[in-house]
Amino acid sequence: MSFLAKNYHRPLPAIVRKYFANGSEHVDIWPEDRLKAYQAEALRRILMHAYERNGFYREKFQAAGVVPARLNLPDDLARIPLTTKDEIRGKPWLLLSVPRQAVSQIHVSTGTTGGEEIYIPHTWEDLHVNNMSPAMRLLIPVGESDVVINALPHEMSSSGLAFHRTFQKSYGAMVVPMGKGGYYSTPERTLRASVDLGATVLITTPSYAVLLAEVAQRMDIDLGALPLRFMWLTGEGCSPALRDRIEKLWGHPAYFYYGSLEAGPIGIECSARNGYHMAGGHVHVEVVDPTTGEAVAPGEIGEVVVTELTRMASPLIRYRTGDIGYVEKSRCSCGVTLDRLILRGRAGDQVRIGEKTYGPYYLEQFLLEIPEVGNWYQFLPQGDQLLIRLEANHGSEDRDRLARAIASRFEFSTGIKATVEFVDSIPRTGGKTIRVIQPAA
Repeated sequence: MSFLAKNYHRPLPAIVRKYFANGSEHVDIWPEDRLKAYQAEALRRILMHAYERNGFYREKFQAAGVVPARLNLPDDLARIPLTTKDEIRGKPWLLLSVPRQAVSQIHVSTGTTGGEEIYIPHTWEDLHVNNMSPAMRLLIPVGESDVVINALPHEMSSSGLAFHRTFQKSYGAMVVPMGKGGYYSTPERTLRASVDLGATVLITTPSYAVLLAEVAQRMDIDLGALPLRFMWLTGEGCSPALRDRIEKLWGHPAYFYYGSLEAGPIGIECSARNGYHMAGGHVHVEVVDPTTGEAVAPGEIGEVVVTELTRMASPLIRYRTGDIGYVEKSRCSCGVTLDRLILRGRAGDQVRIGEKTYGPYYLEQFLLEIPEVGNWYQFLPQGDQLLIRLEANHGSEDRDRLARAIASRFEFSTGIKATVEFVDSIPRTGGKTIRVIQPAA
C-alpha cells in the first residue's frame, strides 16, 4: 500500500470520533464534565500507550509502583514521577513510542535555554489528525477570508510549521510563511508582503514585532493602515507594558499565545486579556511546587507541568516546562469555559537580588511604563543590586535625570537598588531575545 493510501484512508482514532468528529462542538466552550471525561480518557490512552511501547516511561512507572490501567485519572496522575528537560536532552529516540518508520517529522529545540538539543518526533497522524482535532473557535478566531502573516521560525522548532498547519487545515485561512529573519525572510520582505497581500492576522514574537515596526518606520510604511484584525505574540515572555507599546507601534490589538516545542499549544489569551485559557483539548496542565514537586492550590504560584494528550509518537508525561505561574479558575467574561493560566516568567530568567526573587515581566512592567525608556533593555543581577542596560527613546536628552528616575522608581516600588547604563543599541537577533543576563556561575 502506498504512503498516501495508508495515511489518508486510515480510520480516525476512537477518541477523535467520540469527541471531535462531528465538528459541532469546540473545546473552548465545552461544559466542565465533558472536558473532564475527555481528559481522563485521553490521559489513560496516552499513559497505557507509553507504558506498553516505551522503555523510559515503563521504568518510571514501575519504579513508582504505577500501573496506568489502575489509575483514577486525573487525580492519580501525580503518582507518576515528573519528566525533566535534562532527562530527554540529546536523546532523539528516548520518547519514541511508535516504530521509527512511522515518524513523519522531527522538531529540534533551538537551544535558548542551554544544554543539548531536545528532539520531538511526530507521526503523520499526530500532525494531521490528533493535533488538528481539538478546535477552539473562540480562542482562534481565524477563517477562510484571513491572510495570515506567519513570522515565526520554520526551521528546527515547531512554531512556524505548527501554526501554518493549524491555520490552513483547521481554520481554512490563507497563510504566508514569512519566517523570522532568515536568509530570505528579511524584515523588509515580511513588511512588503504584509502590505501587498493585505494581511489580516500577524503572528510573531514580541521582540520581532518591535523590530518590524522599527524597519517599517525606515521604509515609511504606515502599519496602522494595514487591515490587520489582530496580532498574536508568542515564543517569548511579554509584560502588558511591552504589549501596549507594540499595539501603539502597529495600531492594532495584540494577544498572547503560549506553547512550547515539547508540548505544543498550552494556553491562548482571549479578548478579556486576563491570562491564558489552557488548551484543554491538547494538554493537561498542573502547577507544582518547584522544590517538592507537590501540587499547589489554584491561585498559588508554582512551576507549570504539562502532559500532552494528542501525540502518540513521543508522549510527554508530567513535563516540567520551567515556566512559573498559577491557575485562575474563575469564569471569564469572554464565554470560554477553560481555566486560565497566569504566567510569571521562566524559572531560569527569574531575577534574584539579595535574598529575593522577582519575575522578569514584573520588572519589565515597571521599566517600560516610563515613556523615555526605549523598547530594548537587559537586566543584569549583581548580588544585592540590579544593573539595567537600556536604550533611551529618541528625544530623551537628560539621561542623568532619566537614570535617577528609573532608580528611584525601582527602589520605591520594588525595594531594588538599581544602576542604569545607557547604550546606543541593544543587539537585535532573529532568535529569542535574551532580557535577563544571569551572573556567571
